[in-house]
Amino acid sequence: MSIYARLSELHLALPEPAAPVAAFAPFVRTGDLLFVSGHIAKRDGEPWVGQLGAGLGTEEGKRAARSAAIDLLGTLQAATGDLERVRRIVKLMVLVNSSPTFTEPHLVANGASELFLEVFGQRGAHARSAFGVAQVPFGSCVEIELVAELA
Repeated sequence: MSIYARLSELHLALPEPAAPVAAFAPFVRTGDLLFVSGHIAKRDGEPWVGQLGAGLGTEEGKRAARSAAIDLLGTLQAATGDLERVRRIVKLMVLVNSSPTFTEPHLVANGASELFLEVFGQRGAHARSAFGVAQVPFGSCVEIELVAELA
């Protein structure tokens, strides 16, 4: 099944990438690797504000991570022109805005990891780091950056 058929089956429409709000590029390609800058979680087009372990629970965090992953797919589409050119999702780094006692950033990160597996199949299996951090831009609860290998 093609990636676009999977997206349709999942009822996912890819968003247009947002313009950077600071001094960085949304993505950089070097050789066969594409580095995609961090994308924050959004809800209804606005930053998904909150802190895991202090008002937000793990399941809501997973939904937020999935929303950031959908935006990352939109940027991947813009960068490649065709998601079928993605040979592999290589690595995710997931930053979770969390209280000092929150111990489940790895479970929050699953919201993004599971989406990439659903969309890309085994090509979506990736290495990953997930960290609890004191803050994410705009007070968002999750930020994710990605490295992909292109054909």
